[in-house]
Amino acid sequence: MGRSRLTLLVLVLVLSYGALRITGVDEDEDEDWGREREREESRERRRRREEEREWQGEEPPFLLKESKHVVKTDAGEMRVVWSFGGRFVEGPLRVGFITMEPKTLFIPQYLDSDLIIFIRRGEAKLGFIYKDELAERRLKIGDLYRIPAGSAFYLVNTGEGQRLQIICSFDTSESSRIGAFQSFFIGGTSPQSVLSGFDDEILENAFNVTHVELQEFLSSQQEGPIVYIPDSRSPRTWAKFLQLKEEDKLKHLKRMVDSNQQGEEEEKKTTWSWRKLLDSVFANRDKKRTGDYKGKGKSPDSYNLYDAKPDYKNNYGWSIAVDASSYYPLRKSGVGVYLVNLTAGSMMAPHVNPRATEYGVVLSGAGSVQIVFPNGTSAMNAEVREGDVFWIPRYFPFCQIASRTGPMEFFGFTTSARRNRPQFLAGASSVLRAMRGPELAAAFGLSEERLRNLTEAQREAVILPSASAAPPLKEEKLPELIRSFGE
Repeated sequence: MGRSRLTLLVLVLVLSYGALRITGVDEDEDEDWGREREREESRERRRRREEEREWQGEEPPFLLKESKHVVKTDAGEMRVVWSFGGRFVEGPLRVGFITMEPKTLFIPQYLDSDLIIFIRRGEAKLGFIYKDELAERRLKIGDLYRIPAGSAFYLVNTGEGQRLQIICSFDTSESSRIGAFQSFFIGGTSPQSVLSGFDDEILENAFNVTHVELQEFLSSQQEGPIVYIPDSRSPRTWAKFLQLKEEDKLKHLKRMVDSNQQGEEEEKKTTWSWRKLLDSVFANRDKKRTGDYKGKGKSPDSYNLYDAKPDYKNNYGWSIAVDASSYYPLRKSGVGVYLVNLTAGSMMAPHVNPRATEYGVVLSGAGSVQIVFPNGTSAMNAEVREGDVFWIPRYFPFCQIASRTGPMEFFGFTTSARRNRPQFLAGASSVLRAMRGPELAAAFGLSEERLRNLTEAQREAVILPSASAAPPLKEEKLPELIRSFGE
């Protein structure tokens, strides 16, 4: 009996020791795991703090304050906005502004980048080469037009006593200089015509002219890339010629040819070649009216933003988005265009562009633009007014708010000609409403009922009213919302 008790006691002691041993190991492992978890959480907190300091310290150039003159003369200027870059570098799109005094000409040139122009103020005549033919378009306020890279063109301010203002975009993705564009001027000496780079003998032979005639041809115009064309400011033959109507241009050229018919035999050969060219033009003048003729080679029409029907409109504003589906010349440009008008105090709902970076120019009024970093901190909350340029990187949440003192209108470009389909983060058409369910409620740590109350509180979509302009909520819904916020 005593021996049995002794055996049982030994067994209990052994089992107790084993249990204590096992418990001790588990406690050690738990302690090590806990310390590792604390270290990991500490590293994560430190990483987030460093990332936030990095975001904030970058001072990203979302508001483009700097600009440089690419062209500047007494007759006009062209400037391009730019920034120093940073963690977020701008894409291949550059936004520019062209200003031309009345009766001025932006001399013929071509670019190594696609150019899209928007007539902000005034009227213009655009001449360009389309399918090996000269086409001309009369453009007015609100008109859009695309000039392909490598296509020679010129611009004339045709507004009577009115300054011409153009907002344009340069797609530099395939330009000869990364991130920049290059003009190749055809006429003039300041900057120098691209023809001037060839040997004189080559050009004399190519044009079939004398050395004296070649020098006159290349060195007569020295006023710069934007010049006056009235007689009082520029009595050049070519400047006068440019102001003539198409029929008069052809008749004038024909008279020039006829007046030289009494020259030497070599000159007669030149005259014949010119006459042959003119005859071919005259023969088709009824079918091919410059820029307006119908047929296979007809140049594209312009697109007027102010004549277009808004894609979205309510009591608080309207918006228009122009992509390749609504204006086919944009298919080859890879650039979209938009125009937004917000009433006083209203706002574009916070949203995300999933396909494109966006560039905006404030046309009138004032307001603010807010942009959010991926880590949920504020990237920019800046006041903007007429003439300011801003850009929003693809995927970054943002919104624009009009000042309460008056409406704000802004225009811009996007880096995609496809339909953008922005994802709204608030309002009646938000992704929160579309995703509403137990999963989203769990993500916010709310009940489904409370989530529904919060996401349904805003009845407007896309363009939202300010708090003072918002209509009162229905009486039966108000207590329910008060209760939900008090929970």
